[in-house]
Amino acid sequence: MSIEFLVTSLIVIFAPGTGVLYTLAAGLSLGRRASLFAAAGCTLGIVPHIAASVLGLAAIVHTSAVAFQVLKYAGVAYLLYLAWSAWREDQALTVGRARRNAGMARVFRRGIAINVLNPKLSIFFLAFLPQFVDPGAADTTLRMVALGSAFMALTLIVFVGYGLLASYARTHVIEKPSVMTVLRRSFALAFAGLGARLAFAER
Repeated sequence: MSIEFLVTSLIVIFAPGTGVLYTLAAGLSLGRRASLFAAAGCTLGIVPHIAASVLGLAAIVHTSAVAFQVLKYAGVAYLLYLAWSAWREDQALTVGRARRNAGMARVFRRGIAINVLNPKLSIFFLAFLPQFVDPGAADTTLRMVALGSAFMALTLIVFVGYGLLASYARTHVIEKPSVMTVLRRSFALAFAGLGARLAFAER
């Protein structure tokens, strides 16, 4: 595994995206435990895209306009749903009102769905992973699986870090409902913005 792969992966992972935004929202709104579930869910949501890239299925999404559009608009709809949920005062991103066990399961499931429903991830891995694999090697598939697993491990580490920082910051705003309202609605607008950006995304 090359230094170039690790550095490039970290740059991609650190860049703000839906997964980062969702993990930050969970940490700020529901605390440390929720941020860990969010980070784990977002990381697990990468698995189908890595698997598709390794098996060559991502090429179908890349070349088929119908497959890409279906997955894209499912992702758009889900991001808009998250925006609506975040805006509502009594939903999962509201401080202190989630039922713990059910709330954590929902945080985890939403994290998975956020990445599973993003067709750009399949295309990204299809273009990204082969760059670091020798096409003449006999174990090309195993090497791509290893690189994908390493990317997932880095994603989990970085997202956990984001989440823990957010949960730490939460202690400074938890007693200020007006601040939390602004944060919650800011996340809602951000989710809506990401949904709009995905809606106009091209293959």
